[in-house]
Amino acid sequence: MKGTHLSAKRILLMLCGILLIGMCVSSYRISCFGVDPFSCMNLGISGFIHMSFGTWQLIVNAMILCVVFLTVRRYIGLGTIVNMVCVGYIADFLCWLLLSEMRLEVTLPLRIFLLALGTLFASLGCSLYMIADLGIAPYDSVAFIITKYAGERVSFRMARVISDVCVMLIGVGFCLMAKGDLREIVGIGTVINAFCNGPLIQFFRGKIEKRVGKF
Repeated sequence: MKGTHLSAKRILLMLCGILLIGMCVSSYRISCFGVDPFSCMNLGISGFIHMSFGTWQLIVNAMILCVVFLTVRRYIGLGTIVNMVCVGYIADFLCWLLLSEMRLEVTLPLRIFLLALGTLFASLGCSLYMIADLGIAPYDSVAFIITKYAGERVSFRMARVISDVCVMLIGVGFCLMAKGDLREIVGIGTVINAFCNGPLIQFFRGKIEKRVGKF
């Protein structure tokens, strides 16, 4: 990372980015058009082993973090820890609040809106906490690991697509083994996220970095 100075602006960017990621996951889950690829894998596996999504996501993030520490440890920081602990529980809380407590009526127009909102939050959230440079989520570091070892042959956006497609397939496999409902974890939203998130992150990073000095 560029440094260890924890300015208020960088901490705010990091926290906003992580909040948006949690909102992204809950938006996708409520839309029932499929979740983002990493959540697809974690929902598939957590359903197979009968564990809460938030707890399993924390466990798998810890496992990936060990690999990140051995390969691209410069991406580990405060934001890494906050992300791996909070995102799953933020998503669980928002789903519980909106569906169980507020009993939100999920109509088709609302589902489409949440699908678009989730896609926007996913890329914008990742962009914000990457720009904050206080460490990124363990899973988001996977694309950097791929580019490190693949060299110039693979761009970041392509590495992100590769990692997203792989974890999506893992999630589908575990969901099928658990005889779960695939519609709850994979759908058009998953495909859109898998192929668009990398390019959109790169797009938003470029736009925000030009203006971040004005924040």
